Amino acid sequence: MSTGAIAVLVVVVIVVIAALLATAVLTRRRRLQQQFGPEYDRAVAEQNSRLRAEAELTDRQRRVRKLDIRPLPEADRTKYTADWLAIQERFVDSPAAAVTDAYALVTTVMTERGYPTGDDEQVLADLSVEHAQTVGHFRAAQDITRSAAAGNAATEDLRQALIHYRALFADLLGAPGTLDPADGNGYSVAPAPAADGTRDAAATAEVTDKRDRPGPDGVAVGAPVSRSSDPEYGDMR
Repeated sequence: MSTGAIAVLVVVVIVVIAALLATAVLTRRRRLQQQFGPEYDRAVAEQNSRLRAEAELTDRQRRVRKLDIRPLPEADRTKYTADWLAIQERFVDSPAAAVTDAYALVTTVMTERGYPTGDDEQVLADLSVEHAQTVGHFRAAQDITRSAAAGNAATEDLRQALIHYRALFADLLGAPGTLDPADGNGYSVAPAPAADGTRDAAATAEVTDKRDRPGPDGVAVGAPVSRSSDPEYGDMR
């Protein structure tokens, strides 16, 4: 084979290898974007480099694969759901205490699922692997909780923190609809707002008291009444 032919062959091999590497990088990138969603963009912004961000996210995947992450038994899901509803009711009279209890319950569920909870930043990184769509809610709730500890959080801020904690809590339970009216307690919890705190009519969280059951005289007490507008329960939208 002539020197010229060898040179051409080498160039072709290099081009093929480069194309395969580029394809592999793009494939990995798409998978990371699909899995991490908004956390992918956040990592890129923090690292100021797409490659470094992707390396970090890959490290998160490796770490979480080594953890003993497990689903909750049905009995535990039922218990924790009841605990959450009690916290949500307690918010009316003691907002700050309810938010503190919400954080404690969320971390309890994390521990039961197998997530280490000692370091906040590591917790966020671990959660982002399997709960990328709701870890931002946890981050926002923690920010508000820290403000509350410093005495800089209003009741509205605390209410938003509770809603953010609930988003991750429901995700961690691993049972869609657990906080729906079917729980038998007459509560209806609408979807939480976006992690950045924005809301629209469809994402307004409210707790309703189903009062359409017949009263003592056999007449229905009335249509469902939103606890968000009932002074007895306060504003939980």
